[in-house]
Amino acid sequence: QVQLVESGGGLVQAGGSLRLSCAASGRTFRNYGMGWFRQTPGKEREFVAAIHWSAGSTYYADSLKGRFTISRDSAKNTVYLQMNSLIPEDTAVYYCAAKSNGRSRYANEYDYWGQGTQVTVSS
Repeated sequence: QVQLVESGGGLVQAGGSLRLSCAASGRTFRNYGMGWFRQTPGKEREFVAAIHWSAGSTYYADSLKGRFTISRDSAKNTVYLQMNSLIPEDTAVYYCAAKSNGRSRYANEYDYWGQGTQVTVSS
């Protein structure tokens, strides 16, 4: 049974940084794409970044490129999202997701989801 468990969210001031973690278990993720999405109330889930687990190739939402960095530690079965220069508009619940056979920016292509972690950026 696949489990994705996010952690690392919290309250941070504008300009600060946070690193989110997603601990993955339950199978081998070698050919999987791992994604980060975020969602605010009343809005659709928004793509943030994705990484191919074995190749390490990354893919970002254009608006976030340069501030956010996705990475993975295969030994720990963990995916990270480093978020720098945070702004209040980054406030959202952040979700980790896993997709078989490669990465995608489309939420409906992902097979597994974590429970989410709240990130709040104060001005």
